[in-house]
Amino acid sequence: MRGRGGARGSRTPSAPWSRLKPVEMDPLEAMGLLSKGDTRLLDFKTQERYYTKIVERYMNFCSDAGERDELLRRFASLDLSSTSNEQNAPPELATTMDPSRVSITPATVPSNTKGLSDVLSALRKLREGIVASKRVDDFAIQVYLFCIRLSVLVKHPESYHPAILHLLRRIQPLHSMTSVEMSEVAGYLVLDTACRRNDLAEAFALRHRYRLRDAKVDAILDALAHDNYVEFNRLKRRVDGHRAKLLEYAEEGVRTHLLKCFGRAYLGVDLDFLERCADSEWASLQAENGVGWQLDGEKVIIRRVKAR
Repeated sequence: MRGRGGARGSRTPSAPWSRLKPVEMDPLEAMGLLSKGDTRLLDFKTQERYYTKIVERYMNFCSDAGERDELLRRFASLDLSSTSNEQNAPPELATTMDPSRVSITPATVPSNTKGLSDVLSALRKLREGIVASKRVDDFAIQVYLFCIRLSVLVKHPESYHPAILHLLRRIQPLHSMTSVEMSEVAGYLVLDTACRRNDLAEAFALRHRYRLRDAKVDAILDALAHDNYVEFNRLKRRVDGHRAKLLEYAEEGVRTHLLKCFGRAYLGVDLDFLERCADSEWASLQAENGVGWQLDGEKVIIRRVKAR
């Protein structure tokens, strides 16, 4: 018995155990949230290595899309939902909301957009680490700019809005951005306030607070203040892709006002003229904007004069 016991204690693992393959973990998913107890991203070097992996994954996503139109389609097809509703938060909470407190939950993630969803989730983890470690330097600015630009493109305000506030209120006073970066971020905040939050008074106040000098932003605010959809639509074609995404929030509201003006001012208009002014086809105006006017060939009958 003693001999058998000694042999059992020195026995090596059997063959089947040695044939098990190690589990391959996604480097982005392997890192956990700081709020869930994973403290690895408190280390500055770990943050930088993790950011490099995030950028690599994003570049792979872009190269996999190939053509520009396909890339834009994938951006548009990514549907994200958030467990926090920043728009409905109290003012004192909304102004001080920590970007690390915002959660990103993929609601509908097609296979061709999973890489982008993984990048957004990883950026949240990285921002948590930066906030908790109180890091304020060029690297922190770089990460926040990358996060803001990407989140604007996928129209996820729960990510970009608190990130903008943290960058302007917490990082900028201690470690200044360049004038170009400052103008870019302040411009996003002003446009988001005017278009998504529909608060023109606050947008003008923010423009003054951050001393924003941008002719296109000024023109957009002027178009919104005067409900000038024709000018608004012209400017939307002239701005860059990030600003164009922010303008999309206000597009339907300004278009609806335009259609109401047509309804009050005209008895009838040419179909081509209406479609050009509204920047939308007739079928779309009927389906999405509830236009109940009649189409008579190439003429749109808005109102008929009643015979006396």
